[in-house]
Parts: sequence; structure tokens; C-alpha cells
Amino acid sequence: MTNSYPFVVFGDEFKGKRVLVTGGTKGVGEAIVRRFELSGASVATTARSETAHRQSPALFIKADIGTARGVQSVVDRIQQEWGGLDVLVNNVGGTETKPGGFEVLSDEDWQGILEVNLLAAVRLDRALIPGMIERKSGVVIHISSIAHRLPFPNSTLAYAAAKGALTTYSKGLAKGVGPRGVRVSMISPGFIETSGARGMIADISRGSGISEDAARQRIMDMLGGIPMGRTGRPEEVAELVAFLASDRGGFISGADYIIDGGTMPTT
Repeated sequence: MTNSYPFVVFGDEFKGKRVLVTGGTKGVGEAIVRRFELSGASVATTARSETAHRQSPALFIKADIGTARGVQSVVDRIQQEWGGLDVLVNNVGGTETKPGGFEVLSDEDWQGILEVNLLAAVRLDRALIPGMIERKSGVVIHISSIAHRLPFPNSTLAYAAAKGALTTYSKGLAKGVGPRGVRVSMISPGFIETSGARGMIADISRGSGISEDAARQRIMDMLGGIPMGRTGRPEEVAELVAFLASDRGGFISGADYIIDGGTMPTT
């Protein structure tokens, strides 16, 4: 596991810390789980699918946290096993892209997208932050997307709107709990080349009869270009998460960190 991680990690950085990463079986979430494990933390993760074979979190909870019942099952297990958390990373999120514009989205589509991309975090925070406040110590990190500042007028608009709501919520929450010892921050990644993104690249390549490099460039162009000339890596997001969760980020709260290789024209 250590050999597969591209950055130097100190094995005791998060020793004794209890960390929950939602959506931690693939993509950015998997990289975040691995980063905390390598740093000595006790890591719990939750997802609708089973953990990858190479993963060995201290605690895995199979649940759909896009539902209130799924969130409650996670909370109950965390409280039963650990009695609370030191770090909560609300990473779960995503959307399906339907052909067409915003008008193809039904009420059910909107509700489902809001449940996963906004309300899952709200419910987990509401249940787990009080314990952090009681201990006067804790870190909450919301994983968003640059879509909330760079929305497209297609069927991903609901996803962008949900992440925009998460931004407002995260900022207000940070102000409310900061004086009581809990730091809240948000990270908004751009085009990160996860396994899911690589699948999308392959689909475009096959469907358009172009190379995967050309398909990747097509997506980058759709975003307005990435000045650094490449896609991001999940581990680069994980490193930012680790910094914000550590004592080195002790004076940071209420911020939205853009990690996109310069895609956003302004910050």
C-alpha cells in the first residue's frame, strides 16, 4: 500500500484519530482513506458497494447515505464502535448525466441529487458534530466540485446547484461551530482522473472514434482548458484533505479550496 502512494507520509501523523470518509471505496474517497490509514488513523468508510480488495479500513459500513435511514445506520455504528469522531470527510457525491438540458430533470431527479450531494452531509454533521463540540475538538471537510462555480446548462445543473447549496451551508456551519472548537472547510476539485473519469474518457473514445488522449483533451476543452495541461490525481486531493485535517491547518475554517489546475478563471 505504501509503495502505491506517490507522496511521503508520516506514519504517526493521525495516530489515535478516528476518521470517517464517506464514499471511500473508489476514486477520491479511496485515496483519502488510504492517506489516513498510512498516517496511523483509525479509518471508517461507507459506501453502497463493498470495499476494494486492497482496502483494509478499521470499519466498513455498507449503506446508502442518500437516504435518512442509511445515514442513521452509519451514525449508529460509529457511536457503537467508537463513541464519536475526530475527523469527518463528507466525500460522497455524484450525478448521472441524462441527454438533454435542465428540462429533462424530474422532481425525483432533483430530490435524489440533493439527498446525495447536500443532505447526506447535513445529516451526518447534525448527528456527529455535537460530540466534537462536547470534546471541543474536531474537523469536518466537505468535498464539493468546481461545478458550483462553473455550472453547465445541461442535466448536471442539479448537481451544480446542490454543491452550491453545500457551499453556503458549509460557510454558515463553520461560523456556528468554530467558536466551539470545530473547524469546517470545503474542497472543490476540478477534473480529477478517477477510475470513473477514465471510464468516461474510454466511452468518448469509443463513441467518437478518437484516441483516449484526444477524448481527455475534449473534456478539458469543455471545461475551458486546464492551464497546467493535465488532469488531477485523487492523491493530490487526499493531500489537501490531510493538511486541512491536521494541526498544520489549525487556523483554517470556512474556506473553499479550489484544486483544479487553474481551470477556474477567477477564485
